[in-house]
Amino acid sequence: MQLIDGNQIAKTLIAELKAEVSAAPGRKPCIALVRVGDDPASVSYVTKKEKTSAEIGITSRVILPPVTIPQDELFALIDRLNADPAVDGILVQSPLPKHIDEVAGFRRVAPHKDVDGFNTINLGKVAQEDDTGFVACTPAGIMELLARSSVDLRGKHVVVLGRSLIVGKPVALLALQKKAGANGTVTICHSQTANLPALTRQADVLIAAIGRAAFVTADMVKPGAVVIDVGINRVADATKKSGCRLVGDVDFAQVAPKCSQITPVPGGVGPMTVALLMKNTVKAWRQNNQKTENLKAET
Repeated sequence: MQLIDGNQIAKTLIAELKAEVSAAPGRKPCIALVRVGDDPASVSYVTKKEKTSAEIGITSRVILPPVTIPQDELFALIDRLNADPAVDGILVQSPLPKHIDEVAGFRRVAPHKDVDGFNTINLGKVAQEDDTGFVACTPAGIMELLARSSVDLRGKHVVVLGRSLIVGKPVALLALQKKAGANGTVTICHSQTANLPALTRQADVLIAAIGRAAFVTADMVKPGAVVIDVGINRVADATKKSGCRLVGDVDFAQVAPKCSQITPVPGGVGPMTVALLMKNTVKAWRQNNQKTENLKAET
């Protein structure tokens, strides 16, 4: 069994992005990080994104509206960032307060600045295999992990456990892609799937993103499979200072001995999500610079 080290792969990718940004003349990339309220997990995630941005040389603008901000005011703020030529990427940290329509908030971000990849147009571009768009960071990170771990999906049966717009659906589309050379054969399963273990046992590559701690057990996994565990679940643990520990959707102790490769939790998919946000931001900056050059050439 080989452990897929997301921390190390993310560090390699971040070093590549840092080299690209530092070598480029002129204005550096800029991302606006909008965090509404003080949800502890959101505070931690935005702090991590701000720190990683600084490491690469990306300017981050952290914008902290109060949790009581009306929806129209938040959308007006996003509109101003959309119109600001110095901002390459915009991330609206979820979850948003209940009085704000989260999907409408994601859609409000201009597609060319949607480095989180949640805008409807960018999801459509994934389906159309249009690489000018932005892929949601966790699915893109999964594909990066597989590629850098020499996992070839061509002709393989990829089973995706979960159907969310953030992970399940986009990663299934990515694994299917012809243009990018993935060419996997994909089955999507979810909580209503009948005879679920029989389907997961067919997987050459199993991607677990169902949000249930230790849901995938050894009897659900084919010997020699590659298992990507997307889950981040907190379970009680009296031995920890915080009173809890992080576990994935896969029962790691049971499943790992059966696998050819597997991601741990923490330290697997998680670090890749932030790294791919940075990669998307650098891509948006590159596209923004090209657009500026094209406008100059026309005048």
